[in-house]
Amino acid sequence: MLLVIDIGNTETNWGVFEGEILKARWSSATVINRTVDEYRILLNHLLADRSINPGQIKNAVMCSVVPPLTGIFEEMLLQATGTQPLIVGAGVKTGIRIRMDNPREVGADRIVNAVAAHSLYSGAVIVIDMGTTTTFDVISPEGDYLGGAIAPGLKTGIEALYSRTAVLPRVELSKPERAIGTNTAAAMRSGLVYGHAAMVEGLVSRIKNELKHDVTVVATGGLSPVIEQETTSIDIINTDLTLTGLKLIYKLNRD
Repeated sequence: MLLVIDIGNTETNWGVFEGEILKARWSSATVINRTVDEYRILLNHLLADRSINPGQIKNAVMCSVVPPLTGIFEEMLLQATGTQPLIVGAGVKTGIRIRMDNPREVGADRIVNAVAAHSLYSGAVIVIDMGTTTTFDVISPEGDYLGGAIAPGLKTGIEALYSRTAVLPRVELSKPERAIGTNTAAAMRSGLVYGHAAMVEGLVSRIKNELKHDVTVVATGGLSPVIEQETTSIDIINTDLTLTGLKLIYKLNRD
């Protein structure tokens, strides 16, 4: 079995592939000050939750946008599997060409998403990943990573409203009943959800105008289903896109 891990700023997503099948997936909070031992115990608990014997995990691949945790997870995975994990970064084969001014600036998770999108969907693809940030990544039909856009994510917006104002509460994300909120919480939900959906529609429209050809829009990330309900700009929801991309990169490099 292959263990895949995507370390994000807010959440860490874990998955176990048995062949081509994603046998299990989990999400946990990203905590910088956990030790190697604590993360190994967490991994064992996650595997036990799905009745997976840790001894069945023979290999691992990960990507990280949190540098302080990269070494922690590398050591944890080395102890857990007995083999060096593959870490997506410079020197790792991805099968796509990065057409950015400085390719090293592109986050590993964005490259992983691009690999999965190019493999799974034909033609040009826009990947929208809704996490701490909302990123838009553009992949050509030939598999070139062309660039994209980075915007604040929904959770970032919630925390900004709560922490940077004196009286606004922290609200849960849910579908607003109306655009015109009749209380503070409803007004915040309207601004956050409908405002984010409008931002997605606007950026997708601008990107399509620049590409001047058909494109498939794929959304991923835990909050993507919330926004997908409020816009027609998203064609496909694939919340396992990053985990799938990690599996593909592992196969490309190990094979």
